[in-house]
Amino acid sequence: MERPMTSRALPPVTSPPVLDTPRLILEGHPLGDFDALAAMWAEPTVVAHIFNGKPSAPRDSWMRLLAYRGLWPLLGYGYWAIREKASGRYVGDLGFADFHRAVEPSIRGVPEAGWALASWAHGKGYATEALSHALGWLDAQIRFERSVCLIAPTNIASIRVAEKAGYADPVRIRFNDADSLLFSRARR
Repeated sequence: MERPMTSRALPPVTSPPVLDTPRLILEGHPLGDFDALAAMWAEPTVVAHIFNGKPSAPRDSWMRLLAYRGLWPLLGYGYWAIREKASGRYVGDLGFADFHRAVEPSIRGVPEAGWALASWAHGKGYATEALSHALGWLDAQIRFERSVCLIAPTNIASIRVAEKAGYADPVRIRFNDADSLLFSRARR
């Protein structure tokens, strides 16, 4: 029996596609990533501009890992684990979600890009490289006219990554009692 699909969802995906970049591999999060993922989300440098700067407890990281795995079969898109191709080392998380954020203007039903990299991986161009390939994949789905990303105005590094990927026209909004910038990018 066919399941009805909302106009905003892609067909169900049991596992995310593997994306290959010159230096990175983007793939689904295996359970074996949990320790590295939890360590990254506990780093003050990583969360300085996210969650009001509060590091995540291991349980929060566990719930995040479960959510990453659940996005793909529910929405047809989601988050990838980023790995260095040469070493296999876990770099961070990047992908798209619909978090049903209560923001104006509404972004419900629009893929929201997000990324977080371990502090040792900052400044190497990994986020730009991974986001470029992830957006190429999203654009090829021909399902969405645009995607968005939400960035703290103080997160200059992520603003640069977003702008290099084609995100533009930031709108200042309030989210979680803090100022945020909502960027938009048209499908290419």
